[in-house]
Amino acid sequence: MTDQPQPPPPPVQHPANWYPDPWGQHEHRYYDGQQWTEHVASHGRQSVSPPPGHPGHVPVVNRTTEKVQHDVTRAGVTAGMATGGGHLMNEPVLVVNQKAKLIELNNEYAVYDQQGNQLGAVRQVGQNMLKKAVRLLSSYDQFLTHKLQVVDMGGNVLLALTRPAKFVKSRIIVKDGAGRPVGEIVQQNAIGKIRFAMESGGVTHGSINGENWRAWNFNIQDAQGNEIARITKTWEGLAKTMFTTADNYVVQIHRPLPEPLRSLVVASALSVDTALKQDQRGLG
Repeated sequence: MTDQPQPPPPPVQHPANWYPDPWGQHEHRYYDGQQWTEHVASHGRQSVSPPPGHPGHVPVVNRTTEKVQHDVTRAGVTAGMATGGGHLMNEPVLVVNQKAKLIELNNEYAVYDQQGNQLGAVRQVGQNMLKKAVRLLSSYDQFLTHKLQVVDMGGNVLLALTRPAKFVKSRIIVKDGAGRPVGEIVQQNAIGKIRFAMESGGVTHGSINGENWRAWNFNIQDAQGNEIARITKTWEGLAKTMFTTADNYVVQIHRPLPEPLRSLVVASALSVDTALKQDQRGLG
């Protein structure tokens, strides 16, 4: 065990068990009921890796407050019309900015509120050297399993997202920060305006609906067909769009939502780029 500072443990009601690794180095790390241990697991294989002496990596994007606020305006949102509690899981407007890279080997996104304050991030985990090489040298990576963690600014895991290996349609498995199942986001079609269902416990709680063929703007509806949220891609300019992998979009959540719908909506908004972006190479 390490005597160095560690991030907050899972809530006290959670017993000793495997949980998403709060440092993002592995998929899971064993918590013994009092502290994080050196026992880790990725891709179903266990190993030993001592806990680092600092919080997990929280991706940041070199994006000014003014640019984030401009994204909000371009998405048609009036800043300040709706306010939240200052936490990634309860803010009504989220601005998602991907870290611009000429070559993208790991998906990394910063998540801001409408005023430009970073609330957390999305980081990819479980990318070993072989998977990075596959992504670098081919487009086959789009068919492989992808694992993401939604984290706050302390590196604490809020949601763990897994997109299993796929051929045509995507499916994203959503778990909470303690590794408990929340639900699934399931792609319904592969041709035309793309659509996903949000499911939990055998019940469909809503849908994510692409509004154009390229499927970069979405409306999110509850089970009754009422729009409860919206995802709007913002334009970064021709040069950046052509020569880097950066994508930026704004998420509007129109009203407070009960669980599991709220977590599924946030998971949908923060993983839609991963669910679809790999596919764009195939959709052309």
